[in-house]
Amino acid sequence: MDSQQYFDAIRADSARLVASSVAAGLDTMVPSCPEWTVADLLGHVGRVQRWQADIVARRVQEAEFSFAEPPTDPAVLVSWVQDATALLLEVFAAAPADTPLWTFVGPGVAGFWVRRQAHEVSLHRVDADLAAGIAPALDGELATDAIDEFLDVVVQFRVRDRMTGTGETVHLHRADGDGEWLVRLTAEGPEVERTHAKGDVAARGSASDLLLALRGRVEPSALEVFGDEAVLLRFIDLSRL
Repeated sequence: MDSQQYFDAIRADSARLVASSVAAGLDTMVPSCPEWTVADLLGHVGRVQRWQADIVARRVQEAEFSFAEPPTDPAVLVSWVQDATALLLEVFAAAPADTPLWTFVGPGVAGFWVRRQAHEVSLHRVDADLAAGIAPALDGELATDAIDEFLDVVVQFRVRDRMTGTGETVHLHRADGDGEWLVRLTAEGPEVERTHAKGDVAARGSASDLLLALRGRVEPSALEVFGDEAVLLRFIDLSRL
């Protein structure tokens, strides 16, 4: 995927998140984030988008975590989030993808954050859909890229130390296009290959269902499972953030 596709995803999913949040009601609990109301979900997205815009606008080179507090007035919250999205897209558009920047995995470039924010808001749009009673689904190419990013970046940074094993293998197989991953759980953490290979367990489904099952937004029963289901369930449990 290229920068424009990520920009389009951020714009569309941010708008959909707001629409689903309003439809659900800001006091509604988010089933996929049990400790959050819809207002909490909106506040989180607005904080993260404003933080990211600030990081990129100032070309930050060292770790920096400073988050704006969302408004307490529900009548203002929606426009505050919409303004955050507009600011984020404006800042991203003004920063070439190869602009050097700090990232949470070390020195990187602005394109890292563009991709990260596309996947961040797409997943939280699903959270808002679930709160509104809307069946979740993501674009297949975006979901495939999100699986790549999750396994290559998020897992390695956030859960590598706990995602260990004795060589168990999980094969993820996209059914609606190209995309296969073999994840081996070793004592040092997960090893990922993009290949067709037999695993201790195989999970097959659309890219959207694979990602959403991996990220705890749909049940593993949404997938076709072959082999040792206990390995898959442990893998998904270890993936939780």
